[in-house]
Amino acid sequence: MTYHPFEIIGKHRPARWLITCDHASNTVPEFVNGGDLGVAPEDMARHIAYDVGAAGLALALAEALDAPAILSNFSRLVIDPNRGEDDPTLLMKLYDGTIIPGNRHADEAEREARLNALHRPYHTALAELCARRDDTVVVSVHSFTPQFKGRPPRPWHVGLLYAADARLAKPLLARLRIEPDLCVGDNEPYSGHLPGDSIARHAIAYERPNILIELRNDLIAIEADQIAWAQRLAPMMIEAAETANV
Repeated sequence: MTYHPFEIIGKHRPARWLITCDHASNTVPEFVNGGDLGVAPEDMARHIAYDVGAAGLALALAEALDAPAILSNFSRLVIDPNRGEDDPTLLMKLYDGTIIPGNRHADEAEREARLNALHRPYHTALAELCARRDDTVVVSVHSFTPQFKGRPPRPWHVGLLYAADARLAKPLLARLRIEPDLCVGDNEPYSGHLPGDSIARHAIAYERPNILIELRNDLIAIEADQIAWAQRLAPMMIEAAETANV
């Protein structure tokens, strides 16, 4: 089977929503060190290599909204599609205590090869999907680990990340906080301001409404939970967009 760096599902679905999943896969393409970064299988199954559960959630959310979805097909350890090309963390050499041997000696030529084969084709396809209609709303789906680098456990079930454009984030935050069983993060567990990331590049730069949704990965580890969360989030997102009049 021919390798492809991304997958598009439901390209011709009619909804204005576009669901993206930058860290959908822990795949290491064969042309990158023979398909092996030298990272142990148990580490490649962790959040350092991809966003656990995010792909299934993205697909279920796209189906619930009758919207297209685009998913990467390469590990963030190979090259991170949610980083700008000049970001120093584009090729990680150490992540959450794990050394990435396949990246330790990656030079400029290797970086450029990965950009051309993976990062740039993904972003070209994402740009084309965003431009398919004038009123696209970009929703980036991610997941986070319950605990990171020995720090205290993270209490949030779901977090919403945003930068200067909070048109969709603020009403969605308000709606989620009505739910009595949820601890909701406002720009937690990360800041939504990351210059050059996917949202900055494809949404903020074009003044498209946007939101980045982070789910704690233990809550979406299995398909049934991914579907349940998608069905819970989709009507809230529609309501938030109507409230914001975007």
